[in-house]
Amino acid sequence: MIKVIDSHTAGEPTRVIYDGGPPLVANSLEEQLHQLKNEFDEYRQATILEPRGMEAMVGALLCEPKDERCVTGVIFFNNRGYLGMCGHGAIGVAVTLHHMGRIELGTHYFETPVGVVCVELLTANKVSIKNVESYCYLENVELNVPPYGRITGNVAWGGNWFFLVDESPVPLLREKIPQLSGLSNLIKNALVSEGITGRDGEEIDHIELFDNHISSNADSRNFVLCPGGAYDRSPCGTGTSAKLACLAHKGLLQPGEFWIQESIIGGHFKACYERENTNSIIPTIVGDAFVVSEANLLQVTGDPFIWGIQ
Repeated sequence: MIKVIDSHTAGEPTRVIYDGGPPLVANSLEEQLHQLKNEFDEYRQATILEPRGMEAMVGALLCEPKDERCVTGVIFFNNRGYLGMCGHGAIGVAVTLHHMGRIELGTHYFETPVGVVCVELLTANKVSIKNVESYCYLENVELNVPPYGRITGNVAWGGNWFFLVDESPVPLLREKIPQLSGLSNLIKNALVSEGITGRDGEEIDHIELFDNHISSNADSRNFVLCPGGAYDRSPCGTGTSAKLACLAHKGLLQPGEFWIQESIIGGHFKACYERENTNSIIPTIVGDAFVVSEANLLQVTGDPFIWGIQ
């Protein structure tokens, strides 16, 4: 039996595993991620894949932190695999831990495989996260994306790797989600065929499209296609971090200046940054999350989908 608490952050679900998870014994969080991936991946499959999960859901396995400042370690994953960081997920974890009585309002630290994240629980549902160091890696990358022609974007790190297109050739409207998903997959294929990667050859596994003219309540609306093929219902915390890094790199947003990022379904994150060095920033993302359910996930002998539908 795996015990979970589900929440959503601006519509994007997070499933926190707090009991019944795998016995991870590796030293660092990065090593624990590799152990989970190589030895216990069936736990990810059982909790995230159908029939117990769904394609948009992100899992968060609570782990023993190695950094003594941290109240928990957390490993994020989705229907495809594992994530370095997850902004909406970190917000969901904070609200969930408060719901469980494990943390009070105030400042806390979470340890992730890509670094320590500072989390401030402002209310029972509003959270501010100070994300990992973020930066623009490649600027004005041109791709040939038939039938859309040449598409220009930036490659940036915000805890995951993103290709960001400032002006989407498809309007960012809810009824266009299937077309936006198709366009994003074409862009991802073009990145692979043209050999464009993140630092050290890492895969660019998130595609982020923007429309700066469609919302009167935000600076920009975005559409984010996640690695497993689902679109992000939230404005995407790591994607917003990557966006801030690009804006800072181009001198279009100053330290401490706020940026309101709207998702394809109308949710909002409020974001700003501080300068880490000449090439990178530390973003702060503020959003709301709500606990929606508590459950025991059962694995019954004889169930053909005991570890999820592959």
